Amino acid sequence: MFARLKFSVAALVFCAGSAVAAPTTLTLGMVLEPPNLDPTSGAAAAIDEVVYANLFEGLTRFGPDGAVHPGLAESWQITDEGKVWTFTLHQGVTFHDGSPFDAEDVKFSLDRARAPNSANAQKALFEGITTVDVLDPATVQITLKAPDGAFDWKMAWGDAVILAPETAATAATHPVGTGPFAFAEWAQGDHVTLIAYPGYWGEKPALTKATFRFISDPTAAFAAVMAGDVDAFPNFPAPETLPQLAADPRFKVIVGTTEGETILAMNNAAPPLDNIKIREAIAHAVNRQDIIDGAMFGYGTPIGTHFAPHNPDYIDLTAQSAYDPEKSKALLAEAGVANLKLRLALPPPTYARRGGEIIASELAAVGIQTEVSNLEWAQWLEQVFKNHDFDLTVISHTEPMDIGIYARLDYYFQYGRPEFIALMDELAITTDPAKRSDLLKAAQTMIADDYVNVYLFQLAKTGVANAKIEGLWENSPTQANDLTAVHWID
Repeated sequence: MFARLKFSVAALVFCAGSAVAAPTTLTLGMVLEPPNLDPTSGAAAAIDEVVYANLFEGLTRFGPDGAVHPGLAESWQITDEGKVWTFTLHQGVTFHDGSPFDAEDVKFSLDRARAPNSANAQKALFEGITTVDVLDPATVQITLKAPDGAFDWKMAWGDAVILAPETAATAATHPVGTGPFAFAEWAQGDHVTLIAYPGYWGEKPALTKATFRFISDPTAAFAAVMAGDVDAFPNFPAPETLPQLAADPRFKVIVGTTEGETILAMNNAAPPLDNIKIREAIAHAVNRQDIIDGAMFGYGTPIGTHFAPHNPDYIDLTAQSAYDPEKSKALLAEAGVANLKLRLALPPPTYARRGGEIIASELAAVGIQTEVSNLEWAQWLEQVFKNHDFDLTVISHTEPMDIGIYARLDYYFQYGRPEFIALMDELAITTDPAKRSDLLKAAQTMIADDYVNVYLFQLAKTGVANAKIEGLWENSPTQANDLTAVHWID
C-alpha cells in the first residue's frame, strides 16, 4: 500500500465553511433517518439516499436514466468470455482525509464485501468473484467464477462503493469517501450535513453545502416545505398536498418512477404462512387500488410480481392475484383454518403505516385478524429483516432489479425455492438478451405462482422542490439523492 497523507476532516469543514454562500446551499427533506452512514454494512435505503454519489463512489455508478456510467473506474475491458473484468482507475483521486485512492482500496473493499464475516446486505453481488488482483496502482483485475454480463451493473450499487482500510471501521458514524461532498456533521434525530470537498477529482458540484433533514410526519413535512425550512423533498410523504403545492408558483412538483416494489411481505418459512393456500388467500383479500388511493392518493402502479413495470421484461400478472374476498374465504376454508391471527409489523414510511391500516381492515373482512405493531426503522431492521421475527410486513424494495433476492435462503421472507435458485444461476451466466428476457419472465411467474408475497404497487417518486432548483432526479433508478448536478437558477 502506498503512503497516505492525512489531515483532518475538521479542517475541511473550516475551509469549505468560509466559502459557503446562501445560493449554493441546499436543505433537503427525507422521511427516514439512516441507521448509519456506511452503505456497505446496512440495508436501509436511507443510507444511500444521503451518501450515494455524494460522499461515496464505486467503480461504476447509475445515472438518472438508470444506465451504468464510469465512476472511479474510467474504463474497463472484458475478456475470457466475460469472466475477467479489468478496470482502469482514475488517477489523482483522494479520499476526504487527503489520502490517495488506488487499486489496493478496490481490492480491500471487494474482498471485505465478499468475506465470510461480511456485514454487507447485498453479498450476492460479490459471490461470483474468485479473485481481485492489483496489477498496478491504477489497474485492478477481477476474475469471476462464470461469465457475468451484468457485473458493471452490480458494481454500481451503493453496497459496492469503495472505502479505505484505514477508515472503513468508522464509516458508520464518520464516513470518508472519494465523492464530491465530505461528511461534516450528524445531529442524530435531526440532520446530516455534507460539504463540498475541495480536492474532488471530478467535476466540482455547484453546491457548497447540503443538509439532509429528517421529517417523518407528513403534516410536518408539508409545513416545512411551505415555510421554506427545506428547499426540496424528493420523496415527499404527503402526496395529498401535491395539488396545492403544484398550484403555488414557489414550488414545482416532480413525479417520476422508482425501482420500489411495494409489497405485503410474508414469512414463508413460519406456520401458517408456509401454506401456499393461506398466502394465496391473503393475496386475494387485498385490494391494490384501495391502498394506492387510500395511502398514496392515487400515485402508484399496480404490480403482480416483484418487477418494475417500466422494465422491458416486465409481465403483468396482477390478474392472478386479483381482489376476490370470496375466493380468499374459500381458500382459508380449504386450508382448514379459522380465527387466524397474524402479526403485522409496519416500518415508519407513510405507504407502510397508511397502507397497513387498509390491509388490516381488508384481512379482517375475510376472517384474518392482525396484531399491528408500528416499528421504528432500526427496530424493523433488527426484528424483521435480520431476525425474521414477523408474519406480515409492508415494505418497498427500492434496489434496482432485485428479483434475485428470492434466491437467498436467508432473506427475511425466506423463500429460496430450489427451482428459483436454478433460474437465477442460469441467468447469471446467460448473455443473450432474448434468453435473459425469458428467464426473467419465468422468474416473475414463479414467485407469482407461489404467492411468495402480496405484490401491491410500484412506488411513484413524488417530490416537491423550490421552483428555482434544477438537477434533482425525476426518476429513481436506485435509492439516491444525487446532488452532483443540483444547482439554483436565478
